[in-house]
Amino acid sequence: MEDFLFIQELYNQGVTISQIARETGFDRKTIRKYVLSGEPPTARPRVRGPGKLDDYKEYIRDRISGHPPTIACIYREIQEQGFTGKYTIVRDYIRRIQSEMSVSADPSHEAGPGRDRGHPDADQ
Repeated sequence: MEDFLFIQELYNQGVTISQIARETGFDRKTIRKYVLSGEPPTARPRVRGPGKLDDYKEYIRDRISGHPPTIACIYREIQEQGFTGKYTIVRDYIRRIQSEMSVSADPSHEAGPGRDRGHPDADQ
């Protein structure tokens, strides 16, 4: 927005498009676009396509519930099913859902303040 206003100001003062381009470092075509449009540029929202892991997320969630295998094991299994992504995508996803699962399964909020929830006589 700041650049747009500066470019408009220079152009209104009679500075040529080429001179504005040299001074600002923008391409001449960009300067021309800003000058002719009369409106500041707007950012278009990014549209994300489907992720490489999307087709395998349900399978991964099923595999890690209960007694989960290693991440490497799950990675090999989904590769055999056609997954073409990198190990790090799988690792990061599994770590994220494991932390979500551990937070939702953590009963620490149920033991009142000052109570030792791990001690057998805690509720007596």
